[in-house]
Amino acid sequence: MLVQEMFSGSAKKAVLSAGYPDIVSGPNRTMRPVGATRDHLPGKAKLKRGELGLRFVGSGIAIMSRFPIIDVVKQPYGRRSCAGLDCLSNKGVMLAKIALPGVPVPIEMYNTHMNSRKASKAPKPRHLAAHDRQALEASRFIGNVTDNASPLVFGGDFNMKHSEARWEQFSRYHALKLVHETCSQVPSPCDVRMSWDGDEPWMDTQDLQFYADGTDVKIRPLRVEAMFDGGEGGPLLSDHDGFLVTYEISWPATLD
Repeated sequence: MLVQEMFSGSAKKAVLSAGYPDIVSGPNRTMRPVGATRDHLPGKAKLKRGELGLRFVGSGIAIMSRFPIIDVVKQPYGRRSCAGLDCLSNKGVMLAKIALPGVPVPIEMYNTHMNSRKASKAPKPRHLAAHDRQALEASRFIGNVTDNASPLVFGGDFNMKHSEARWEQFSRYHALKLVHETCSQVPSPCDVRMSWDGDEPWMDTQDLQFYADGTDVKIRPLRVEAMFDGGEGGPLLSDHDGFLVTYEISWPATLD
């Protein structure tokens, strides 16, 4: 399970009490980025928008697993790769390698929470540029730490809802397959158990999952559904519904 916006004490307690044997968190408040740009964003930094150069909270992201997490790598986004109120948290990206019983290689799970739009209170050119930098840094992070033998899932709150500009920027850096796009094909190769409107349902949500095959171990989505949405999917836990994807993992018998 991938979690974002785990900022408050009650949110952290809820995660810890969820019953998962392995829980790892993303960058903390004081962790520093490596290799990020020092170029200024468009416009001027404003103290009243929270662009202080200080982080008051950590990244707020975590990964929980019923299976052993055997390795963790994390990286905050650059100090000049945020805009507005988002700069008060040390947002970033993280990797957890998970050992699934019987699977010949670990599964790589990536999690992130990217710069918001209107909620950041920053002007559009500034928050758009910040999001672009974070997309690039996330792409470089994945390229640097991934093991090509392992399949991967990259999920999180990407803050690209209804933004063609953000999607265009993000797509320049990431060639991963998008679950929404795969499962919205006609006929769909997935069991879709949630309401999707229009031909591009990925434009209507902040919460997405991307995926990619490993060298020999393949991965594909089989079912998508909403959870924690206040209905049959469970109680309403936040302003975002949970996005549950069931994947099939396959490999040649010679790897057993």
